Amino acid sequence: MAAALVDYERHLTAERDLTPHTVRAYLGDVGGILEHARRLGFTDPGQLDLRTLRSWLAQQQTLGRSRTTLARRATAARVFTAWLARTGRAPVDVGSSLGSPKAHRTLPSVLRADEAADLIAAAVAAADDGSAIGQRDVAMLELLYATGIRVGELVGLDVDDVDRDRDVVRVLGKGRKERSVPFGRPAARALDSWVRSGRPRLVAEGAGPALFVGARGRRIDQRAVRTLVHRRIAEVPGAPDIGPHGLRHSAATHLLEGGADLRSVQELLGHASLATTQRYTHVTTDRLRRAFQQAHPRA
Repeated sequence: MAAALVDYERHLTAERDLTPHTVRAYLGDVGGILEHARRLGFTDPGQLDLRTLRSWLAQQQTLGRSRTTLARRATAARVFTAWLARTGRAPVDVGSSLGSPKAHRTLPSVLRADEAADLIAAAVAAADDGSAIGQRDVAMLELLYATGIRVGELVGLDVDDVDRDRDVVRVLGKGRKERSVPFGRPAARALDSWVRSGRPRLVAEGAGPALFVGARGRRIDQRAVRTLVHRRIAEVPGAPDIGPHGLRHSAATHLLEGGADLRSVQELLGHASLATTQRYTHVTTDRLRRAFQQAHPRA
């Protein structure tokens, strides 16, 4: 069992070139499957059968795991059993018949356009002291909202990833897929201020080419960015308490409300499937419905 897990980790890392976060998630789920099988008396991954996989998922359900988590773990099981069969470690792919519950699709909380403007204004007001951290915070918020990039993509940016000639930022997304995302003049001004004035005052040895650095001068981490967003959102009256991913949702929603087509938004956000992007149309439709109900005399 342990040897198979080591080989599978090598496959995920070297052959599929998945990110460390994705590899950890897959290994955690597969480790749970193998431990469950071991308790049932199995000694080799090739002995796994459909009944064992189903009993493992059923156990997860009794532990109170959400439908979204169960769906993700079923996917992890299918990927693992397919690898076992493909590499000759199992006679057949038993996971190909494994079903999974459909995850609940909840509408994401998003800011209104005026709330997004108030969020940036709050950061600008806090940066009035001319501090490097204030300049950095404005630049990060402007870029998050302007591009809709993920927080992990933001903290992974290097200085050379910003192309000011074309006003695009080069992003390394999920699956190590690279894409270029445009940004507007407000974000460009904030980035210029940070790179020319703020970053040189804050950057420390060892930061390398990191675009955004923390208070100690090293590459900033995701937790610090989330803390910043929540703190600034709290200063916007009536705004929902969202994090960086909420800004991503807001950017996508505002693009669609402004007339952008789904395919373009899909490319900007780096979604592998158009179905993922389509959920934002439900957000805009929901807003239209509320406006209709409030304004139409026969609503």
